[in-house]
Amino acid sequence: MIRHREDGYELSTDPDRLDVGLVHHWLSTDAFWALGRSRETVDQAVRSSLNFAVHETAGPQVAYARVVTDRATFAWLCDVYVAPAHRGKGLGTWLAGAVRDHLAPYRLKRVLLATLDAHGVYAKAGFEPLPNPEHLMILTPGTAP
Repeated sequence: MIRHREDGYELSTDPDRLDVGLVHHWLSTDAFWALGRSRETVDQAVRSSLNFAVHETAGPQVAYARVVTDRATFAWLCDVYVAPAHRGKGLGTWLAGAVRDHLAPYRLKRVLLATLDAHGVYAKAGFEPLPNPEHLMILTPGTAP
């Protein structure tokens, strides 16, 4: 999938256009949820996910998002990152909307994400607060009995 914007950005799911080294740098050094994440972990996550990259047209990658999904019932949007020089231009919302549109044909029961401070970005793409958060549980490594 390739989408173009009038302001010189294009979004692609082509794995050959993905700059995994740059994604690793962004996540491991500037994304609070992934600080220190190893290159090996990023490589495995990318290999096992559906990846979305935004580039300046015929230029460098400027944003990234990945989706963990079974393409049948569930998807998790994660690792959404926009390079600092490109923030404030709606790229995060564009990414979230592209993910939504790309996943629509699968008719998934749930598409989730977690955000600390970007609720407004995702709301513009149709995401809303979880109606029953008390239904969710988490298994944290090292806490199993």
